[in-house]
This record gives sequence, C-alpha cells and structure tokens, in this order.
Amino acid sequence: MSQRLIYVMDPMCSWCWGFAPVIDAIQQAFPHLPLHLVAGGLRPGVTDPMADSARQALAEHWRAVKANTGQPLLTPDALPAGFIYNTEPVCRALVVARELNVDRVWELVGIIQYAFYAQAQDVTQCTVLADLAEQAGYSRGRFSKAFVAEVAQTAVAADFTWAANLGISGFPTLLAERHGMLALLSQGYQSADGIMPLLQRWVEAGEQRA
Repeated sequence: MSQRLIYVMDPMCSWCWGFAPVIDAIQQAFPHLPLHLVAGGLRPGVTDPMADSARQALAEHWRAVKANTGQPLLTPDALPAGFIYNTEPVCRALVVARELNVDRVWELVGIIQYAFYAQAQDVTQCTVLADLAEQAGYSRGRFSKAFVAEVAQTAVAADFTWAANLGISGFPTLLAERHGMLALLSQGYQSADGIMPLLQRWVEAGEQRA
C-alpha cells in the first residue's frame, strides 16, 4: 500500500520550528510511515534588510511560538544587522538535501532551525548552510556544488508551485497521502495531542482497505 505523510514547511517559519517536536512525535509513533518534506516558501526572494518595525512585529510571533511550544527562540534583535529575511536559500537547501540523501533531510532541517532560532545564525548564506549540511552528515563539497546549480533553483521553484497549486499559503501544513489522494491533517500549528487521533484513524482506515 502506497501511503506517506507530506510536510509542507519552511525552515525559517517560526511556527514550523514550534511544530518540529510534533513531527518527531509522529515519526516515533508511526515509524513505518514515510515523511516527505516540501519547501513551501514563506518569504522567498526578499531583497530588503529588515526594518526595526518588522523586527518588532516578528518578535511578537516568536514570543507566541515560544510560549505555546516551549521551543528555544532568541529575539529577532539577535539577528545580524542588515539581515535580509529571504527564505529561498533555506528552502533550496532542503530540496538539495532531499536529492542528495533523503534520509538526512529532517535532521538537516532541525539543525538549520536551531541555528537560526536559538543561535541567530544567518542561514540565508551559502557558507553557513554548507557548514550545517556537513554537521548533518552531507558532503560539504557535494552540497555546495548542488546548492548553487541552476537545477536546484528550478527544483525549489517547483516545490513552491506545487504548494501554491494546492492552495497552501500557511505553514506548517501536514498532509497524508494514500494512492495519490490527499487528506489534510493540519494547517497551521497543532499539538501532537490534536493531530495523533486523526492520523491514527487515517492509518487504521488504510489498514482496513488493505
């Protein structure tokens, strides 16, 4: 039986960082259910540095994520001066990592998220992403070469288009797919307690059909 979870996310989406422990819990509870990551693209292509007002607005979101999920987050003021909140590079890193070694993608996403939210690293930079990819077990050279290739830009754009064509504009979004049919498990943050019963019913329905 062909079934899997599809997680549409952006590593620089704060609620996706808050949702990371939920994904971990789901993988632990359903270890034989494959997880496919899709880069949704929260703020791709941004070119202007963050204004002070934008940092203040972002700080409110981050405080809410920290309060509701317990995930460690610094404040946006900790980000480098002149920081440009362009999420295309981290999404491209996800797509490149998925192609190079799909088994390590989720680990890399977690490393990127921690570096950004808990350490205020500028994860929009290729050199930083290459360092983090190496920590996740990827070849730094292979990752760096693939990251700057035109095919990677085309591939991440295809992820953005796939999500947009489904009407997905908010993250995290978690889908369940069986034989090409999609079921929505969560659009926006939910706790594991909120998602697990729905996922359990979906899995049991598939087992009954099999």
